[in-house]
Amino acid sequence: MEHSLSTGIQLSLSFIFILLGWAVGKKRESRHCRDINRREQAFRNLPVVTTKHLHDERPVERAHLVHGSVVIAVDAFKVFTSSLRKLVGGEMRGYAPLLDRARREAILRLIESAPDADLFLNLRIETSKISGSAQKMGSVEAIAYATAIRFSASPANDAISS
Repeated sequence: MEHSLSTGIQLSLSFIFILLGWAVGKKRESRHCRDINRREQAFRNLPVVTTKHLHDERPVERAHLVHGSVVIAVDAFKVFTSSLRKLVGGEMRGYAPLLDRARREAILRLIESAPDADLFLNLRIETSKISGSAQKMGSVEAIAYATAIRFSASPANDAISS
């Protein structure tokens, strides 16, 4: 009787921690998504392209490599649901928003690292699992890198824009 009671308590505590992980993770993920959306709106007119060549005739004042990176941890609920998904197979939908947030955040950090840039050329993004076991993902890292281009402000360009 005492053994089954302690097993029941352990199961209850496990369930409570899973629920707590879900609630806290959902709230933090939602807050992060709102922050990403707000910051993306501020840069909506700034070109960030994957092409390698500049197709603009304006003189370039400066071109330099910039990067942005982020590490985002997986919450306990996503680990739990992914473990269940591994039993039956299929897409692990819980990880898709995590990877999306990581990529978007890395791009925003890249843009914020060069506030005077007029254009970001040759954008590349890499993601990797950086912690956890072979069976579970602990956290994901996303790195975005590109060439920040700053055009020269020449008298000819000023006359055209007037």
